[in-house]
Amino acid sequence: MKVIEKQPPRKYRVGLKQQVEISDCGEIFLAENEQITFINPDERHYDFCAKEWGYYATPSVNGRLKDEGFKTALVRNSQGRVYVMVVDSKRLNEFQQYLDTERNEVIQWLDEL
Repeated sequence: MKVIEKQPPRKYRVGLKQQVEISDCGEIFLAENEQITFINPDERHYDFCAKEWGYYATPSVNGRLKDEGFKTALVRNSQGRVYVMVVDSKRLNEFQQYLDTERNEVIQWLDEL
């Protein structure tokens, strides 16, 4: 694994009204079969793993992610682009506010399949 930290982070704005500022903090280069684990403030874990054919972008959505307290949504934005979003189950109200503000819609909760 190779990590390149951006100092200072590159900042840019997103959202329908450009109201959200993102800080691009760096880059992580993973070799085949290397994994990185992201941990949120509630110590819930999210793994990302490189494979020879691409990536495991999420742990199992109806197993490990669900057990960690996440829900996984297939979401379409107002431009028709589709995203996979992993949502802390304790923060569903905040997620719904985000969807409403950005005019996004949940197509399917993948953890409920």
